[in-house]
Amino acid sequence: MSVQLRDIAGELAGVLWREHTVYRERSGGVVIRGEHVRRWISLAPAGGRDEVLVRAGRILDGGTTAPARSEAVVPLSAGTGVLAATCRRLLAEAAADVAPFAPGRAAPGRSKRPGKAARPKGSGKHTSFGSWVILACVAGVIALYVYSTAMHG
Repeated sequence: MSVQLRDIAGELAGVLWREHTVYRERSGGVVIRGEHVRRWISLAPAGGRDEVLVRAGRILDGGTTAPARSEAVVPLSAGTGVLAATCRRLLAEAAADVAPFAPGRAAPGRSKRPGKAARPKGSGKHTSFGSWVILACVAGVIALYVYSTAMHG
């Protein structure tokens, strides 16, 4: 299957991009890299004998690859045209995922208000140390108020 995937990937790469690199993965799949468009396509054997798992993603600065943005299972018997159409759709989805994060544009579902910082990834729902200090100060003020009211009655 890996020889067949390599042949199909070679044909597909020629259809998709003028400039490309095709190489075999350790898992037996094949990757097509389009450095000039900063995208990659991966073809890997799927569950069925005549099926291939097609994944698409971005190439990051420095040449590393980002995880796949989208994937689809395509029968090999469908031909290179159907496979190329699927690849183009997946590449368009990968490009659409990147477009909202361009400079000057807000991400989907986010407000455009400046000064509203995003929560750091590791913060979760835990209360920070500063919040505990503020809560302790508020509790101290309430306790002082109750104490002074009780003493001066």
